Parts: sequence; C-alpha cells; structure tokens
Amino acid sequence: MIAVDSNLLIYAHREDAPWHDAAYARIVELAEGPAVWAIPWPCIQEFLSIVTHHRIYNPPTPLEKAIDQVGAWLESPSLVLLSESEDYWLALPPPSDRTHIRPAGT
Repeated sequence: MIAVDSNLLIYAHREDAPWHDAAYARIVELAEGPAVWAIPWPCIQEFLSIVTHHRIYNPPTPLEKAIDQVGAWLESPSLVLLSESEDYWLALPPPSDRTHIRPAGT
C-alpha cells in the first residue's frame, strides 16, 4: 500500500506548485488504479489548512473547491483512510514513563 502525505496532495491540487504535473499524474494513477492506496486523515486536514490559507497562497483555494477536491479523492474505490485507533491515547506511556519528554523551547 502506498500512503500519500499532504505535500503530494497539495502539489497535485495546486497548479502553481512546482511539482504539480508529476504529483497530479501520480494521484490520478493511484485513484484510478486497482492497487490500494491511503491518505492519513491528518494529511487531509493539513491539505485543507494549507491550500486555503491566504498567507501561503495568493490567491488561496476557496474552501468549497478544496472540500470538493477531497471529495473527489474519497470517491476512489481503492482508497483507504488512515487514522488512529480508538485506544491510541491510552497506548501512550504512563506519566511516570514520560519524564524525558519536555515541552518545545525548554
């Protein structure tokens, strides 16, 4: 299975992206092909956040168009959406085992 990240989704969607042609062709190949492929839900959320952001793209993709794009990808019969399991949060180490984890900037 091939899982794509937000960068590939953004490049495939934005015609002004430097690697648009290659990314678009790859997404079409995956979406229309028989092999199973995947998009992690966080990558869809990141895609929506980036392509619609006015400080990143001028002009940004209108939200409705970006949502339509995601809808088109979701129509692929070979697509699997990846997400955390229901017990994801519970699987983290207990607080006593997290003493080595420090907030950013400390």
